[in-house]
Amino acid sequence: MRLSELKTGQKAYITKVNGSGAFRKRILEMGFVRGQEVRSILNAPLKDPIKYEIMEYEVSLRRSEAVMVEISVLASDARGLTDLSEQLPEEEGLQNGHPLLYTGNGQGNGAAHTEKNIRVALVGNPNAGKTSIFNLASGAHEHVGNYSGVTVNSKEGRLTHNGYTFTLTDLPGTYSLSAYTPEELYVRKHILEEKPDVIVNVVSASALERNLYLTTELIDLEVPVVIALNMYDELEQSGRTFDHKTFSELINIPMVPTVGKRGEGIPQLLERVIDLYQQSEHTHVQVPYGRVPEKSIAIMERELAVTDTPRWKMPLRYVGIKLLEGDKEMERQVRQLPEQEKILARRDKERAYMEKLLREDPESAFTNARYGFIAGGLKETLSEKIHFTDNTKLIDTLVTHKYLGFPLFFLFLWVMFEATFRLGGYPMAAIEWLVGQLGNLVRGHMAAGPLKDLIVDGVIGGVGGVIVFLPNIVILYLFIAFMEDSGYMARAAFIMDKVMHCIGLHGKSFIPLIMGFGCNVPAIMATRTIESRSSRMITMFIVPFMSCSARLPVYILFVSAFFPSSGSLILLGLYAFGILIAALTARLFRNTLFKEEETPFVMELPPYRMPTLKSVTTHMWDRSRQYLQKMGGPILMGSIIIWFLGYFPYNQERETAFDKQIEQAEMQLAAGRISESQLEESISGIEHLRNTEHQVNSYIGRIGHFMEPVMRPLGFDWKISVSLLSGMAAKEIVISTMGVLYTGDSEDQQSLQQRLQTESHADGKPVFTPLVITGFLLFVLIYFPCIATIIAIREESHSWGWALFSVFYSTGLAWLVAFLVFQVGSLLM
Repeated sequence: MRLSELKTGQKAYITKVNGSGAFRKRILEMGFVRGQEVRSILNAPLKDPIKYEIMEYEVSLRRSEAVMVEISVLASDARGLTDLSEQLPEEEGLQNGHPLLYTGNGQGNGAAHTEKNIRVALVGNPNAGKTSIFNLASGAHEHVGNYSGVTVNSKEGRLTHNGYTFTLTDLPGTYSLSAYTPEELYVRKHILEEKPDVIVNVVSASALERNLYLTTELIDLEVPVVIALNMYDELEQSGRTFDHKTFSELINIPMVPTVGKRGEGIPQLLERVIDLYQQSEHTHVQVPYGRVPEKSIAIMERELAVTDTPRWKMPLRYVGIKLLEGDKEMERQVRQLPEQEKILARRDKERAYMEKLLREDPESAFTNARYGFIAGGLKETLSEKIHFTDNTKLIDTLVTHKYLGFPLFFLFLWVMFEATFRLGGYPMAAIEWLVGQLGNLVRGHMAAGPLKDLIVDGVIGGVGGVIVFLPNIVILYLFIAFMEDSGYMARAAFIMDKVMHCIGLHGKSFIPLIMGFGCNVPAIMATRTIESRSSRMITMFIVPFMSCSARLPVYILFVSAFFPSSGSLILLGLYAFGILIAALTARLFRNTLFKEEETPFVMELPPYRMPTLKSVTTHMWDRSRQYLQKMGGPILMGSIIIWFLGYFPYNQERETAFDKQIEQAEMQLAAGRISESQLEESISGIEHLRNTEHQVNSYIGRIGHFMEPVMRPLGFDWKISVSLLSGMAAKEIVISTMGVLYTGDSEDQQSLQQRLQTESHADGKPVFTPLVITGFLLFVLIYFPCIATIIAIREESHSWGWALFSVFYSTGLAWLVAFLVFQVGSLLM
């Protein structure tokens, strides 16, 4: 019987995992091992993927992957995990009354540390709470979310405790230390090359069996480890008890219960780190893999011992195990040795020997043994599970319902945009009024000259035009923070997997796309959690089509000015169009540039957790603070540069000529030939003509007119073209550029919206028609990602070629879409 045949609510026991490659290794590491109980929980709205419960946590698999797992409804038909004790060598006997644990020959670290600086690395599974502990311990404000892939790079913080200075490094979440995903290699490389003094293994207390798998690999590495039993309150609330002191003695690793979100247990954790740091020797246990694997490990150790041993930064036992498991990165290192052929030939011989005697591949044998090691220890220390009402299951029956799942998801998005547009409008109007008053104040009290023009038109007109959208940004990040911290983000990926499957990706790619609504840069970095390089590259290229918060001010400016009654629907439409473009691009790239077979969808579904006010506020403020920091950095500099290009070269003869025209008009008033109202109208016309001629002949005018032949088929004049050009640095600069270019000649600080509404061509026709506005908004949505995003693509793809490809593809596509909107629309209207 196959796992895909298991009906909702039924349970069974795993007998075998078929298939090969990275996918098989991953699900083995996630607990799909022989004898393990698995239960089918529910289907996604489109019947795929399926959510299963295993080892007290939830994971989603597609039917095409679940069919590779063989199951039996009878436990007796599945060989139990603890049966591995039969393979133990007879001389090992029992230790601590436990058949699966025995003490190895520990390698001492020499003299005790006397320095007061301790380097600590935080290592653990996704969703285990590493970053929460990191933030509380170090006082940092890193992003904390309830889904995998939040920490996509190492983060460093410092703190002092009892006279010691701790340097904490928060590493990406990983299920193991194999060569399966970039974050796994990154964590392993950090541990081996940076050699932290102590590793804090953060373990979710509510899913001990699965989380402790990573601990067994750290045991194999023989590194100093302290275990933080995080979210211990959830274990206690479930009614279970865990004798962590006894389990700690069995594996010879200190264990400290913690509640990261409240800071409970952090001081005790730091004390245990200090104690371990001060020890002169560390006695390590060894994971017993059974008679046959242990014999092969010993042979590999002897084979490796005659090589250039100083080159290995890890125990030879660990190297031997990884070679027998088929670790590609370890094999790559061995191929650099003179004895590579002899070592790899012996490895192949031992793998064949293991498969013949155990009737299973070495990867399964080692994984089963590690889980057997864990299960044996938990059997004596962890009480039986008490069945009680699971809020996660109750909520999931609603938000992943086959009929309600998608409507609820899109309803949530609509509410987010409605709140962003409507609620943000009130404080936005207040800030806009303050900016206008400040501009009028400076205009009325400074002497005329370049400095006044710089402050009023460059700084206040440019930066002030962008800062008014801060309330909208804050509200947007509030909703995104709630989605991430509650666990709903992972459910969005779950229900969208079938849709993503149609474009050649899977649900895990959906999380970086949703993150892209906030900022494209961390979203691109989050693609590291996608195992397949081809899927990772495609996701990286389509993330910029997600409307980041930098584009939101541009949208709101035009929507508020021209379509105020249907703002939220237009915003939703823009975001939906970005998703559509991303989907079509993904399908195109899957069929052309990246034809590699798609990656199976395996993703943990964390339990729902009520976001704390502190975490949501911190996340929201940190992102909003970055927006404010742009005001004093790139946006201010961009505004000044745009003003400079628009103000110079200064033509004194032309200015003198316009001044004489104004003097002549005033003389006509004095002679009684015209009235005061006629004088005001005449001066207004002269000033408008002066401003127009000045801008046309300025540096920025020359740049704009040089671009205009390319942009004119889109309906864009030179001012719009220059605004788009400046937006390549950061999309907010589009607004600050418009704030400078559309200052006009008014004597008061009018709002930018009013200026755009009244802007017209020389023939009196409005510049911003519905077709021009639509094409402009779509162009902003699609074209050139900001410079920071391009750099992120370069870093993650390790190629400037792919980064430049993203630039030309997105900008070319934006031009084509805007061209079709304007030209086809002009024919139909």
